[in-house]
Amino acid sequence: METEIRELTLNTTDANLDGILGLPAHASSLVVFVHGSGSSRFSSRNRQVASYLNSLGLATLLFDLLTERENETDRYTRQFRFDIPLLGRRIQDTVDWLAQEPDFASMRIGLFGASTGAAAALICAARRPKAIRAVVSRGGRPDLAGDDLDRVEAPTLLLVGGDDGTVIRLNEQAAKRLNCPHELSIIPGATHLFEEPGKLEQVSELGGAWFRLYLAAPEH
Repeated sequence: METEIRELTLNTTDANLDGILGLPAHASSLVVFVHGSGSSRFSSRNRQVASYLNSLGLATLLFDLLTERENETDRYTRQFRFDIPLLGRRIQDTVDWLAQEPDFASMRIGLFGASTGAAAALICAARRPKAIRAVVSRGGRPDLAGDDLDRVEAPTLLLVGGDDGTVIRLNEQAAKRLNCPHELSIIPGATHLFEEPGKLEQVSELGGAWFRLYLAAPEH
């Protein structure tokens, strides 16, 4: 399946953010990627997952949560990468922007969060319940979403590496607070970044199946 790749700029309330859109023909659903601390729209792992989702007919959007200047500051101070409220607002602004764009307004939206980005994704899902249909977290820190965890309505899949002990415990604790349909899936032999052979492919397949299930067009 051919995928059109577009570069775009998202206009949020406090920043203009650069993004990369992957748009398969006739796509009716869009997965927005929310990268982890110190990463960007060029994350090789997220791009690999996005390419797989494109092959399933799902559109994808990878975008920078920080401006170039913020990124430069963060590189030395780490001032922004753990500012979860800021990142959560940026995702919400992005979702609101998509809703106003004719090309995307009718699409069903899912969020794919990695590391600290998973917390920002869950905050957005809690605060935009009508807009967000599904969430997938890869090696995420859902615990950092705080009280918003209890308000998430979108079906949520938590993917954690089997050798990522501390993060497993944090995800188990977070899962107990979720009141939405959810699942915690532990991938044996994987560490935090899923760098081991075949592990990121498993993330892609499990995440893709989750999005296809919950972003499917409603039956009439």
